[in-house]
Amino acid sequence: MAKFELKLPKMGESVAEATITSWLKEVGDTVEMDDPILEIATDKVDSEVPSEVDGVLVECLFNVDDVVQVGEVLAIIETEGGGEEEVSEPDERISEEEQKVIEQVEQAVSIAKETVTPIVSGSGRFYSPLVKNIAKEEGISQEELDTISGSGKAGRVTKDDILNYVENKGSAKPAAVKVEAEKTIEESAAEVNPEKTSVVPSGEDEIVEMTRMGKLVANHMVESLQTSAHVQSFIEADVTNVWNWRKKVKDGFMKREGENLTFTPIFMEVIAKALRDFPLMNISVQGDRIIKKKQINLGMAAALPDGNLIVPVIKNADQLNLVGMTKQVNDLANRARINKLKPDEIQGGTYTVTNVGSFGSIMGTPIINQPQVGILALGAIRKVPAVIETADGDFIGIRYKMFLSHSYDHRVVNGALGGMFVKAVKDYLEAWDINREL
Repeated sequence: MAKFELKLPKMGESVAEATITSWLKEVGDTVEMDDPILEIATDKVDSEVPSEVDGVLVECLFNVDDVVQVGEVLAIIETEGGGEEEVSEPDERISEEEQKVIEQVEQAVSIAKETVTPIVSGSGRFYSPLVKNIAKEEGISQEELDTISGSGKAGRVTKDDILNYVENKGSAKPAAVKVEAEKTIEESAAEVNPEKTSVVPSGEDEIVEMTRMGKLVANHMVESLQTSAHVQSFIEADVTNVWNWRKKVKDGFMKREGENLTFTPIFMEVIAKALRDFPLMNISVQGDRIIKKKQINLGMAAALPDGNLIVPVIKNADQLNLVGMTKQVNDLANRARINKLKPDEIQGGTYTVTNVGSFGSIMGTPIINQPQVGILALGAIRKVPAVIETADGDFIGIRYKMFLSHSYDHRVVNGALGGMFVKAVKDYLEAWDINREL
């Protein structure tokens, strides 16, 4: 018999940790290679960790909701033979002095893990055990802890943050007059800001707990509005040529490629061209620095069955032809709906596109996907009467039109750039070659 260590695999360049959401196997279960052992969650995507060997699951080293670093051992699987990675057993013949050294090292590792391993609260925020222990010792409730502003990465509360909070809290004077005055101020503020008051459900109301992903999306949206100066530009595009061309080629495309040719890959190809023309829309902001992105990686907002959104990313979109773009769009959209995206497939986007027209909306004002500086909403394609200019004069005709809604970060993108970019998208769509070959 041999023992194999199942480790948390590397899931992408920027993914360093994951949260265990459920164990799919129990200790004592027989597992085969590629059998899913547990489910994990990163920033927005859920994934399964499969077994790399055949054997029996003999130990699970973490619990549900634990946060695990990439490379850490998740479980021990006992296998037949000695060809797999062995887990060292303690040597009963070691001396008493050596045993003391081992115990000291284990204690140091345990303390280090308690200091750095984050814990997630019901609010969706992460706290290290050190911060949680300080909160417990100081009598700070979970609700009160969730109100503390964090200076750490992604707004996490650090040791200094909570100690400063405790110090300032302790210096407050408990005078009855001051307490009453604060109560009066809070009541007045509640009248002005009713959203800050507690919502009391009636007997007929249904209380639905937000999902983990819902909380992450909500926090991401609020953070974006607080970060970027959102400005919108709108333009109407005549997509009659695109409509007629797709209608002409879609059946043949399906027979030849086995793929459904939707409007989305057409729009993605055009937007990638416009980003190549206006590279200052393909940037991100980091503090007071602007980072010009070499790759054009298009995020494609996709609705999930539970009502949440996820944004898979088409890498190097400007280097794909329309056939390749169609295959990428369909593959990512299909796997997004069944929760089979890999963590790396939702990372690294440089510009985002959202199709609000798929829900019947003619336009929208989308929120920027940080740290990007722009997002384009595609409205519904409508058949409308329009003035058509010709050499023989103007006349009224039936055309297919849609609105393009461009939200951009006015801190770094001025109105001229934002407007010219969306105008370039319109021009590419209206100049579509009706005789184009695939």
